[in-house]
Amino acid sequence: MPEQALSGLKVIEFGDLVSAPYCGKLMADMGAEVIKIEAPGIGDEARRRKPFAGEKAGVERSGLFAYLNTNKFGITLDPGSEKGKDIFRSLIKDADILVENNSPKQMQSLGFDYASLEKINPRLIMTSITPFGQTGPHRDYKATELTLYHAGGFGMSTTGVAEEPVPTPVKAGGRQALFGAGLSAAVATLCGVFARENIGEGQQIDISVQECLAGQYESAIQQWTFDGNEMGGVSVPMLMPITPLPCKDGHVFLMCVEEREYDNLVKVMGNPEWADNELFENRFTRAEYSDALVIFLAEWAEQYTKEEIFRIGQDGNVPIAPAYSPEEVVNSEHLNARAYFVDIDHPEIGRARYPGAPYRFSETQWRIVRHAPLLGEHNKEILGDRLGYSQQDLDDMAAEGIL
Repeated sequence: MPEQALSGLKVIEFGDLVSAPYCGKLMADMGAEVIKIEAPGIGDEARRRKPFAGEKAGVERSGLFAYLNTNKFGITLDPGSEKGKDIFRSLIKDADILVENNSPKQMQSLGFDYASLEKINPRLIMTSITPFGQTGPHRDYKATELTLYHAGGFGMSTTGVAEEPVPTPVKAGGRQALFGAGLSAAVATLCGVFARENIGEGQQIDISVQECLAGQYESAIQQWTFDGNEMGGVSVPMLMPITPLPCKDGHVFLMCVEEREYDNLVKVMGNPEWADNELFENRFTRAEYSDALVIFLAEWAEQYTKEEIFRIGQDGNVPIAPAYSPEEVVNSEHLNARAYFVDIDHPEIGRARYPGAPYRFSETQWRIVRHAPLLGEHNKEILGDRLGYSQQDLDDMAAEGIL
């Protein structure tokens, strides 16, 4: 089997849910050896999160966990016990990277803060993902996805439609903050590995989820800094029409920002009589009378399918695009021609389709070689075969709740 981009890189993952596991997944799928540490008996919190295969809950049936943990080895370990601490330190001795998303207080109380671990392995890259970073007055605050999304000001970039002057902040679906932090952490971690080759030693990488959101995508902070827009989001009167429209088989999204784009829209609609009304003569009046404008636009869109409207827009230089459902994305002719999705067999979930990688390497390909680990699946391989514990040792530690 040919080498992958990160073959030979050894990673310990000590974290739950999304940010640290996604960081670990990105490296595992490119060939790094990632050993995931989970709590005995219960495992990663993601194992208890929907969706579940067949709508039947179980520690091995979470779709979120299955996606986030492909290609990893999985062990169970209680690092709060003395034996657990010894095992953790043994794993760290031989690791290139530790990725974790625990609180600074927890890592310090366990004796796993960077100052302690670098004594064991001076070349260790320790990537620590926390809601607000390792320093500052909010250092020890807990936070959820909802808290962090808005803490970064991003909710004001995804404002809902409301009466002026105060648009309402909106939380986008999913775990955008935590996935974004995991991606940022993976990039920073590999930069740390590259730096180690130059300076000869490891370092701690401090990832603040709040800061990831404040600086990525189309940031509300940029809007405030350069445009003086205290809401941070788009200025609605300047961007009309910008709206979803119902059509025969779903919705399309229209975004005519410039006057020429609106003129092109009117042209592809056949220059209807209502377009000459003074209420719609410029972007400001169209914004003021948007309720009326949307009625006319919807009447036109409802005559066509999403694909037909997309083609009309393409031919007429109108920025309009289909709003695809998850089913349509999975069945996309284009994505399947590029073999984007991968089918993975799992002993509990069965065969299921997963998103692939948004990049292609000509020589060191991304690939899935194993499904997400069952809880404690690799205890014997990692702790027994590698660290030298006998089967009796493993059985005893399992009985004591260490494994």
